[in-house]
Amino acid sequence: MSAPDTGRSILAGLIGHGVGPSLTPPMHELEGSRHGMRYIYRSIEFAGGEHSLDELGQLLEMARRLGFNGLNITFPAKQDIMPLLDRLGPSAAMIGAVNTVLFDEDGAAVGHNTDVTGFKASIDDALAQTPCGHVVLVGAGGAGSAVAHALVMRGVKSLQVVDVDAQKCSALAASVQAAHGFSIGQATPDQLPELLARAEGVVNATPFGMAHHPGTPFDPALLQPRHWVADVVYRPVDTALLQAAQKRGCLTISGLGMAMHQAADAFEIFTGDTADRSAMLQDLNALIDAESPHPGAALHR
Repeated sequence: MSAPDTGRSILAGLIGHGVGPSLTPPMHELEGSRHGMRYIYRSIEFAGGEHSLDELGQLLEMARRLGFNGLNITFPAKQDIMPLLDRLGPSAAMIGAVNTVLFDEDGAAVGHNTDVTGFKASIDDALAQTPCGHVVLVGAGGAGSAVAHALVMRGVKSLQVVDVDAQKCSALAASVQAAHGFSIGQATPDQLPELLARAEGVVNATPFGMAHHPGTPFDPALLQPRHWVADVVYRPVDTALLQAAQKRGCLTISGLGMAMHQAADAFEIFTGDTADRSAMLQDLNALIDAESPHPGAALHR
């Protein structure tokens, strides 16, 4: 039975580089259909590079003039777009990156970040009432920033961030300290054996595990059955890290939950309606199952 036509039309888009394979457009359109909306979602290629800020500003202004309700923003524009917006919501200001832009009733462009809320919701789903405990986060880039803030918001006991780039670790630590008054540790990959020996959880926020970046971010032999292991990669769903963790008896949390929740949060920002998250997760699973021949295509949130 199809949803009744509400008469509402929603126009949204995704700006970023290599966004053709993204599953965000069909996820939004399928959810819009369930709400009886005429929901149109388009991908807009943006490669960045020289004069990229001017191009990004032009795309933003064109979307405003064409009557877009909102935009999702992905690599390489999540930070570049910030000074072009009229104001930032609390999540974007906290993270220092924008992945969702709402054009409000006055036409103002308001930046949000649903990566952080999406990851927190996925951890809430998986762990329920279980505390996060002591956690190791591998990767201090854009995804790692959202994950770090989400873990602190959920009450992590301690957080150690591991990256080969000490400057990224330092910037992330400063961001978390400023937003939450919470001090996080900074470490290098060679310290992982010691860190994981004391941790309850570990999160991969690196590209390791994707089809074009195979492998694991660390030696899975370091994992013990008491660990919970989360991955932000969701294409493929069962990354090499999660497969190895499952064999070692760990609780595993795939990137599907984060991908669904961040899309659902953006849908609610664009429409004001409550997303059917269970149905959106089913949609996402079906879309991934139908993918061929590139199930490990680039992850765009």
